[in-house]
Amino acid sequence: MPIPAEIRGQKYISLASFRKNGVAVYTPLWFGEKDEKLCVMTRSDSGKYKRIRNNPHVRIAPCTIRGRLIGPEFEATARILPPQDWPQARKSIEQKYWLTRIHFLWSKKNVYVEIACG
Repeated sequence: MPIPAEIRGQKYISLASFRKNGVAVYTPLWFGEKDEKLCVMTRSDSGKYKRIRNNPHVRIAPCTIRGRLIGPEFEATARILPPQDWPQARKSIEQKYWLTRIHFLWSKKNVYVEIACG
């Protein structure tokens, strides 16, 4: 399924990932767009990474920098990318946000996640 028009071109998305008890945890994120999928970066020791690893079902919505939803939520599936796919994901984020080109922001614990709508 293509990226919804309400998400395409936004500055931030809210990613809802789910705890084992089913409670949604919302996180505002920068994202890149690649091949009708979204790419986000997170750390391998973050809660969202652990929640996605346990349950790939997520919801996404356009939001403000503080996470206030400004559009409808969409069902999606998240997939933790293998290291060989990280350069393309990183490039899609760097093209959109110039600040991500500054390498002190990057950590060895960074991983990339692909989000497919539908």
